[in-house]
Amino acid sequence: MMTIDKCNFKGKKVIVRVDFNVPLDENGKLTDDTRIRGALPTLKKILADGGSVIMMSHMGKPKKNPDPKLSLSQIVDAVSERLGVPVKFAPDCAHADAETAALKPGEALMLENLRFYEEETGKPRLPKDAPEDEVKAAKAALKPKQKDFAKKLASYADVYVNDAFGTAHRKHASTAIIADYFDKDSKMLGYLMEKEVAAINNVLKNAQHPFTAIIGGSKVSSKLGVIQNLLDKVDNLIIGGGMGFTFFKAQGGHIGDSLHEDDLMPEALNILKAAKEKGVKISLSVATVAGNEFSNDAEQKIFETHNIPDGWEGMDASPDSLKIWKEIILASKTILWNGPVGVFEFPNFAKGTGEIAHYVAEATKNGAYSLVGGGDSVAAINKFGLADKVSYVSTGGGAMLEAIEGKILPGVAAITGEK
Repeated sequence: MMTIDKCNFKGKKVIVRVDFNVPLDENGKLTDDTRIRGALPTLKKILADGGSVIMMSHMGKPKKNPDPKLSLSQIVDAVSERLGVPVKFAPDCAHADAETAALKPGEALMLENLRFYEEETGKPRLPKDAPEDEVKAAKAALKPKQKDFAKKLASYADVYVNDAFGTAHRKHASTAIIADYFDKDSKMLGYLMEKEVAAINNVLKNAQHPFTAIIGGSKVSSKLGVIQNLLDKVDNLIIGGGMGFTFFKAQGGHIGDSLHEDDLMPEALNILKAAKEKGVKISLSVATVAGNEFSNDAEQKIFETHNIPDGWEGMDASPDSLKIWKEIILASKTILWNGPVGVFEFPNFAKGTGEIAHYVAEATKNGAYSLVGGGDSVAAINKFGLADKVSYVSTGGGAMLEAIEGKILPGVAAITGEK
């Protein structure tokens, strides 16, 4: 497989799938440039070799073509500033022949939002209540058009580089199908993608033991496949956040008004049973900081998690729970963290998640390998200034979860040939 370090891009036009789905304020101004900065090493390597760069990305979920509020033209100046070269702009990604043909070595061009075209995702724009047979027919009609769209994008360049891990779990025109139109020496992963894949392999295939996974968040349903796959790999599984209450209720506990999923209680019991059979230690919150309403200013009381009275709901991990989890985390050699252990968006109930961030950083300092991924986990690491104190912070929440679940990512497989 060709790698970006092996390739000399001199004189070549390179189309790069980046993830510039960045947050903008009401005036269209960039508020967080993390994803742009993440793509810079790949883009700068191509330009430094004497190649020209064609950047393509999506932004948001446009309902029409064009949608000015989701135009990538809004970030051209910001990308130019960070890349260090003026970035040209093609206002229609499907009709950019003239702009791409005019590109000279060392120049950069950005295509307009790929998702202005239904062909990018292969999902037709239909009303939510459209009949199922109509949806199926529209999807079938769109499939050959999606291939044509990918072929058109490919025609702009000599080389394809995928550096958008955040969309690697989608088999879209620009993330997977386009690779079919390049030979094996003319398609490769970018630096960011290489690091993401290596980080996931470090925890799933090359983990040192004890291996601890910390899985938080609100719902068991969103992490069920992840937990099931991890049971064959980890020594310890810390389950925190709202999802923990489903486990307690399934075992006959009283959880007050805490978030839970009744239909997932049988699965929760299956997970507990499977963990016991596999020798995996599951650690749930022994006590919970509860609030008398879902509010930052709610009154707080600590209850045993299996005995929360009505009128109260679990909002954060208790000091006793954190003490147990700290001991487990600091004894670990590999750590995977996805999801908060409390209502992190409320400052008064963010302590538990903040403590977990510090424990993971401390374990990393002591020699453990740590992978952090998922919006709130990343937000916590950044909030407490600890991003550079863990081994790796993943940029792709959904893609990381699917990889941990054991699924093959189409955007990676299109390059590596993995099946």
